[in-house]
Amino acid sequence: SEAGGPRATAPGQQLRALFYVLPPGESSFRTVEEVPDYVEKSIPFFIAFIGLEFAVSWVQKRKLSGRINDGISCLSLGILSRLPDVLFRSVDLISYIYVWNNYRLFELPWDSPWTWYLTLLGVDFAYYCFHRISHEVNILWAAHQVHHSSEDYNLFTALRQSVLQKYTSWIFNLPMALFIPPSVFAVHLQFNLLYQFWIHTEVITNLGPLEWILNTPSHHRVHHGRNPYCIDKNYGGTFIIWDRIFGTFEAEDAKVVYGLTHPVNSFDPIMLQLRPLAHIWNTFWATPGFCNKLSVIFKGPGWGPGKPRLGLPEEIPVITGKEVPFNPSVPAYLNCYAVVHFAVIMDLYTELLGTVTMLSQGTILLRIGFIILSLTSFGLLMENRQDTKPGILEIIRCLVFVGVYKLGYLRSQFSSLCYAYEV
Repeated sequence: SEAGGPRATAPGQQLRALFYVLPPGESSFRTVEEVPDYVEKSIPFFIAFIGLEFAVSWVQKRKLSGRINDGISCLSLGILSRLPDVLFRSVDLISYIYVWNNYRLFELPWDSPWTWYLTLLGVDFAYYCFHRISHEVNILWAAHQVHHSSEDYNLFTALRQSVLQKYTSWIFNLPMALFIPPSVFAVHLQFNLLYQFWIHTEVITNLGPLEWILNTPSHHRVHHGRNPYCIDKNYGGTFIIWDRIFGTFEAEDAKVVYGLTHPVNSFDPIMLQLRPLAHIWNTFWATPGFCNKLSVIFKGPGWGPGKPRLGLPEEIPVITGKEVPFNPSVPAYLNCYAVVHFAVIMDLYTELLGTVTMLSQGTILLRIGFIILSLTSFGLLMENRQDTKPGILEIIRCLVFVGVYKLGYLRSQFSSLCYAYEV
């Protein structure tokens, strides 16, 4: 890499970063500018592990671990959540660096293993606090619920992220900015996120003694369940010790049924991101009394006038074991069409990430707009709705693609695909 730019990482280092086993000696940097983008560089590993999960699931259960419609929905939400970072530096880092530059009390050495391990614990504890509050405060839940809206539980689900959540989570990291260097924080912010990728799976059952300390697939399956015993449990990111200390731990017991207690039944990424906010808005105006209106925003999603802060447990829908995920029947050709065109968007998205510093602001905005249009269109196609709107939107999308590609505003990172697009 260029002097002062992000350090290069070997494939083996990227793989170990995914499991939080890259030691301090290989992941300590003097400046934020030197910190690699571990998340972006992990994309090939995400794809490889998703393929491996499919293969293991087929061997174990003779069935695949995911569905095309839900997989495309998860990946669409993941891309959507990362698009703001194309335009702006991460709000987590901006706010952290500001506090560090102006208010730090003292400075721990950036190259000390003690600083590294302290930051590991600090970032994970901050994540526990934020994660718990995101389930217990309605306006924060409106952003976080996107991650819980899938009725499957697999590695696709890990990539199902909120575009809004990052604009509130940064607050919980600021105490560390009083003494922990930003470069150390930037590493652990990524490692904490990456660790949570591989625990979104059903193919790993139990990890023995590690279950006492670490957040594992078993613990996180409980967190994603809508069974009454699973609600508001197991908030830890890397460690499960916080849940054990603060009374929010629950071991996996009855078969977990995944998703929201009131399923959304949609694959439209924009609707999945914004529908809960619309629900809060409508409830706010329909609820009498100023204090009650504030409670709609700041108490739990299950709250109502006369109820406890987090709502009544008996109002959580009972799990019968006969729940059927939202899975509209779609013709095979439409599934193939969606997969191929989604692969094209993945190509355009990764090319955008690689060339963003060389593009004009107008070109970046145009590409982002086209990606959002495409992801929305794919989501509506996967719902196989009876009206003509999805088909019309897809025709418009294809015409826009031809136009902006011919004008040179879209480019593939693969020369063979450039030739295919020209044809």
